[in-house]
Amino acid sequence: MKDIVALVTGGSRGVGRGIALALLAEGVTVHVTGRTRFEAEAKQAGSAGSLEGLELEAAKLPGRLSVHRCDHASDGDSERVCEAIRAGGRLDILVNNAWPGYERMVEDGEFTWPRPFWEQPVWRWEAMIGTALRGAFMTSRALAPLMISAQRGLIVNISFWAAQLHEGNAVYGIAKAAADKMPLTSRMSCAPTMSPPLRFIRGSSAPKPFLRTPSIST
Repeated sequence: MKDIVALVTGGSRGVGRGIALALLAEGVTVHVTGRTRFEAEAKQAGSAGSLEGLELEAAKLPGRLSVHRCDHASDGDSERVCEAIRAGGRLDILVNNAWPGYERMVEDGEFTWPRPFWEQPVWRWEAMIGTALRGAFMTSRALAPLMISAQRGLIVNISFWAAQLHEGNAVYGIAKAAADKMPLTSRMSCAPTMSPPLRFIRGSSAPKPFLRTPSIST
């Protein structure tokens, strides 16, 4: 897969980092976005993972890594990364993984996740819908033409089974259902311009047990 070029958003930690490392292990050229550039920043914020740490792991692998400091809450940041990808002239795989929706789970000593929808903090909607979902749409929108012109490409939206079943948080279910729907409707838009159409994968078919990431410790 040494000629393949991929972009993984939100890849400094967690699922995105794992995907990026798996692609790099296969010799893929991988672009990765993340908000945390250096390990010192991560430690200061009390979190785990940075683009710097990913670079250290990637140095042992055959693929080539390019990191981009990017906050997908900013359309300008997303567009800057997409412009760098377009300048390279090729993209085969886009993985929309950036997800700030698990931050600030405890507020004023209270775990707010199970609150009814009318008591959910508005910031959670903005994080899951305004940042994660919008970022996936804006990045796909900016880069799909590059794939269409090449008549090849795969777009993956990382999702979860909460798209179909109630998981305990209304905003989360809405966001994941939309993440699932986006590939289905987007594929229909591409059908007249590609044969076969641009390929999309929705990632909500993963088994129900949680993936062990820095945010899931048990």
